[in-house]
Amino acid sequence: MRAADRTRGSVALKTLLALLGVAISAVLLSTVFFQWSFDGVGPMLTPRFSLRDFASDLPQHLTWMLPFILLSAAIIPLRAVQWQRALKKKVPLSERYHLVAIGAFANNAVPGKLGDVVRAFLMARTQRLPFISTIGSIAVCKLMETAALMVLVAVTLLGPFGAATESFAGTLRVAIPVLLGLVVLVIALAHFAPNLAAGLHRKGKLHRTQEVLISIGEGLGAARSFRGMFLLLFFSIGPVLAPALGYGLGLQGMGIPGGLFAGPVVLGAIALGQTAIGVPAGLGIYYFVTSWTARSLGASPDDAAAFAVLTHLSTITAQLGVGAFSLWKRKLKLGDLRRQGKEAARELRHVPQDADELLEHQPV
Repeated sequence: MRAADRTRGSVALKTLLALLGVAISAVLLSTVFFQWSFDGVGPMLTPRFSLRDFASDLPQHLTWMLPFILLSAAIIPLRAVQWQRALKKKVPLSERYHLVAIGAFANNAVPGKLGDVVRAFLMARTQRLPFISTIGSIAVCKLMETAALMVLVAVTLLGPFGAATESFAGTLRVAIPVLLGLVVLVIALAHFAPNLAAGLHRKGKLHRTQEVLISIGEGLGAARSFRGMFLLLFFSIGPVLAPALGYGLGLQGMGIPGGLFAGPVVLGAIALGQTAIGVPAGLGIYYFVTSWTARSLGASPDDAAAFAVLTHLSTITAQLGVGAFSLWKRKLKLGDLRRQGKEAARELRHVPQDADELLEHQPV
């Protein structure tokens, strides 16, 4: 009975969080097109611009939207190259490419945002690798992408193109040392993850943290040394630089001075915004952050809204298009992908058990 109560409680909590996420997304998304007012004078919602004029002006943004789609698609092969640095065995580039592309497709077409879990599961199946190692390799790559993004943002803000982001000058004095500190923290975390996990295991503390750390440790692959970590960091710059350049082209296309070099700031704001709220409100956060950042950099409200809408649609178009080709190449259907997603989710539940077994064999 207690197990049934816990299950019902878990379902209720997940439902509540999902509804809360939808509500927060709706409010955040509305700020792209409307201005909220709580002073009691006049209407609570005021349109920022004419929606009819907004729709008619969208085609003029095609000049930067098409390059943005190409740069978004370029993330897939760049991540495929990066992934090898965190794998324990040599895997053909074509295999890595198709799995990354299928994962990107699954992220947009299969409920649950299981794209990374799906590609880890398929890699484990096709290359006969432990699932905990493949899912850990992706976690390490994500950590290194975060570090690479922090470096790129700091270089942008401190470099000769910092004038493009003068409107953020007040917060940058605090943000830049924090960003650089995060880079060091991320690299140290990835390098010392196995030892940290073993230490926590011996003390019997923070079991969930142990699982995460051992997964990261198992995913280090060829990057176990500091030299390997910095090589992985180097190969993590490409998957970050491509979308940053895409956002910069969008800002430049809207006539923002120095906008080409402000792309990393937009990407950093998106990453920070999507990790700040513990509920599934990613869509609303994306629209709020991209439009707000564009307005802060000097874009008009309608251009900022177009920037948010078109970058979102372009990203989805690129990921679905590239992923659909890989699905066709692998002779997989959408139903197969959903089934793989369910199997991957079940496999993910075995990770804690696998982590415990690995920790039992860690040297004291």
